[in-house]
Amino acid sequence: MKLDVINLDGGKAGSVDLDEALFGLEPRADILHRVVRWQRNNAQAGTHKVKTRSEVNYSTKKIYRQKGTGGARHGARSAPIFRGGGVYKGPVVRSHGHDLTKKFRKLGLKHALSAKAKAGELVVIDSVATEGKTSALAKQVAKLGWKRALIIDGSDVNEGFAQAARNITGLDILPTMGANVYDILKRDTLVITKAGVEALEARLK
Repeated sequence: MKLDVINLDGGKAGSVDLDEALFGLEPRADILHRVVRWQRNNAQAGTHKVKTRSEVNYSTKKIYRQKGTGGARHGARSAPIFRGGGVYKGPVVRSHGHDLTKKFRKLGLKHALSAKAKAGELVVIDSVATEGKTSALAKQVAKLGWKRALIIDGSDVNEGFAQAARNITGLDILPTMGANVYDILKRDTLVITKAGVEALEARLK
């Protein structure tokens, strides 16, 4: 598929042929959902923890006699039914991550790129070379109408652009190897440089 290439000033800078195997797939929500869940689960800290019956600070002395009270038989105040007692089967420190094959993760990234292309939210830009001035870049971004945009550069991010974009709300920039399904779907506009397109095609083929 062919797409127009623009520059930061909004002018046309030719066109580029995008690989149908990356940008022309019919997006599948089930594949995208599985990859996003894999990403978010791996990012989850899993540091939640409650004290069990054996960990609460209570005496283990029998609280009252076994028989003759007319109530239940209890041996310790740390039982889960008492206030301040241990929690039964509560959360413990653990990893929430799970495995997903490289082949499936790569497929998910292809479907994310295709979803943006199909929705008309994909922009290819010639390059992101800039003076490094935040004010100048902010005006260019506002003129282009990018409110929540992810910019994917080549193997390395242009330092001047990264510095200028650092304080602009809603603008994020990643190298090609950092491109991922969650960040792509989270933004309204996906902007890829020509170098980024070439690097993505090389990475995903």
